[in-house]
Amino acid sequence: MRELDIILQRFLDRRYHQLAETDQLRFAELLDQADQDIMAWLLGTSQPGDPISLKLIDEIRSTSGEV
Repeated sequence: MRELDIILQRFLDRRYHQLAETDQLRFAELLDQADQDIMAWLLGTSQPGDPISLKLIDEIRSTSGEV
C-alpha cells in the first residue's frame, strides 16, 4: 500500500530515532503485520490487541499529520 509506505516513512524520518530501543523493536514487529491491519489501526477502524502497540500506532498517527 503506497499510502501506508508514505506514513511509515514519515515516521521513520521524523520520530524513529527518538524511540527507546524496545519501541524500535516493537516497530519492527509491527511491520510483520498485514498492511491492511496496520492501515486499519492507523485509521482507527480497529485497534491492535495490546496497549503497547496501540501507543506506537498513536505515535505513528500523530506523526502522519505533521507538516
